[in-house]
Amino acid sequence: MKTSTTPPVVEALSVSRRFGADDAVVDALTDVSLQFDRQTLTAIMGPSGSGKSTLMHILAGLDRPTHGAVTIDGQTITTMGDKQLTLLRRRKIGFVFQFFNLIPSLSAEENIILPLKISGEKLDRDHFSSLVETMRLSDRLSHKPSELSGGQQQRVAIARALIAKPAVVFADEPTGNLDSTATAEVLTLLRRAVDDLGHTIIVVTHEPSAAAAADRILFLADGKLVRDEGGKTVQEILDLMKLLA
Repeated sequence: MKTSTTPPVVEALSVSRRFGADDAVVDALTDVSLQFDRQTLTAIMGPSGSGKSTLMHILAGLDRPTHGAVTIDGQTITTMGDKQLTLLRRRKIGFVFQFFNLIPSLSAEENIILPLKISGEKLDRDHFSSLVETMRLSDRLSHKPSELSGGQQQRVAIARALIAKPAVVFADEPTGNLDSTATAEVLTLLRRAVDDLGHTIIVVTHEPSAAAAADRILFLADGKLVRDEGGKTVQEILDLMKLLA
């Protein structure tokens, strides 16, 4: 596992999330504390209902914890108002989704630079060129999503998540809708985004092959953090999953 002497890019302190009330109470997260270092790839794993998606939503400012605090790039987001939080997400957070969420009527290039258009920021052409080259999209920029394979669409989505140079990128099952060849390709590119471009990526996944690309693997069960591991092989991850089950 990589270590860093710089402040963490994302930190959760005693985060809990409760849904419902009285007899219908569900504790989706219970007292979870975590730090995420810069320029690392972290995978969050756990069975259905373990709290991994709830944790990602809270870390990304898409949901608020019942108790606890979250900071991103030194800013406490859990006390922000909705407008301030929206602006922070635009500047500091990138998202990659399982089903790509590309705009069908826009070209690959237009989809990539869309976050900058929305926020009114100027395009850094050198950064754009570097992203396009890293994601191997140079010959696909004029194509619309319907003209791209699933793997190519996900590469466009990753470039879009990185274009604004966010402090952290959250990827929700980024290989869940891809075949094995496209999965391997996307994982390689996520790894390059961390190692070559210096990004910080947090992936929620149920796939051992995706987690095996990470520097660190967090295992959740019943809303609690039960293991915090360094990089593992696919077989080691499968063994841990069996043990935790």
